[in-house]
Amino acid sequence: MKFPRNPIHYLISSILVVLSGLVVVACQKPTTDIVQESKEAPKTENPVPDLTLICQNLKNEMLAINPQRTTLAIEQVNQDIRMCLPLLKSPEQMELMHQSKKMYQQFLQIDRTSEQQQAFENYVLDQAAYPTIQQSKFEQLNLRDQYLLRHKGQAYIELTDQTEDAITYRRSPQYLAKVFAPYLQAPEQVFIENLAEQNAQPLFKNNKLNLEPEEIAKRAKFWQEYLVTYPNTVFLHDARFLKNAYSSLLFLGSEGSPISMNFESPNDIDSSSWLVIEHLSKTNEGELSAQAKKFIQFVQMTPEQRQQKIQISEKERSKLENHPQLLALSQLNQYLNLSPIDFKHVKKDCFSDAVCSNT
Repeated sequence: MKFPRNPIHYLISSILVVLSGLVVVACQKPTTDIVQESKEAPKTENPVPDLTLICQNLKNEMLAINPQRTTLAIEQVNQDIRMCLPLLKSPEQMELMHQSKKMYQQFLQIDRTSEQQQAFENYVLDQAAYPTIQQSKFEQLNLRDQYLLRHKGQAYIELTDQTEDAITYRRSPQYLAKVFAPYLQAPEQVFIENLAEQNAQPLFKNNKLNLEPEEIAKRAKFWQEYLVTYPNTVFLHDARFLKNAYSSLLFLGSEGSPISMNFESPNDIDSSSWLVIEHLSKTNEGELSAQAKKFIQFVQMTPEQRQQKIQISEKERSKLENHPQLLALSQLNQYLNLSPIDFKHVKKDCFSDAVCSNT
């Protein structure tokens, strides 16, 4: 005989069956979840920039930089220039360098009224003397001046009193040294980096030479050695000009800072210049030392000896015979093989950037 099942046992058994089913279901993922996981999109990655396209568009980007653009925009273009320079040949790099000058000229162009020009010059001069200048004076400036003054130092923008009659913005000479020079051939890299350092400060201030004789001699020596080391550089003519310019400043001075009036004796020579020239004459520094020796010889000559030893044209002599100082300068230029330079009306500007440009 079969006995009927105990109701309590039956209830317990039923509950256990249900619970075991739930456990099995819980341990399995629904099919829809599995499908959803398999269809999940992969994580997005930053797209790799198309360098070819960037370089193709670079010149157009540079042309698009105008007085309405920001320093951030020009810094982005400079970053693109850095990426593209290694892909270019030397002539293309030089072309891009010239284009960069035009880009900054466009960026720094400001159309001021005469009142705004005066306000700008007053503000900059006052700020140099009193850094805590009133905000009300700043608000009188052209809006573009306000922007550039706030962002001075960014994107290689700085103020300079390079010219005698005005304070202006300029692209720092370090721009070419930092953005272009690392990607150029050695002769061009050395030229740009050293000229940028030399032109960090104005050559003249208040019509006076802004360098000590030791520094002038150092620069003359550098450009002499540069010409020997890199005789085939694309900057050959500019390096020759710089060598002659600093040699002239060393042995003659400038119109506003002559080292002598008549070069008649050591006592007639600026004492600091004489010490440097005398030291050079006792060294073996190539042409510069030879010029220093001849300079000392010239100073020791009488006017009659100069006339006998130094040949200048009759036309030149007759023109200068009543101007002993100008005659001495002409004779000294001839004797030392220097080319006279009028720094006030120089045709080649090699003293404000990291490359030379025609004025």
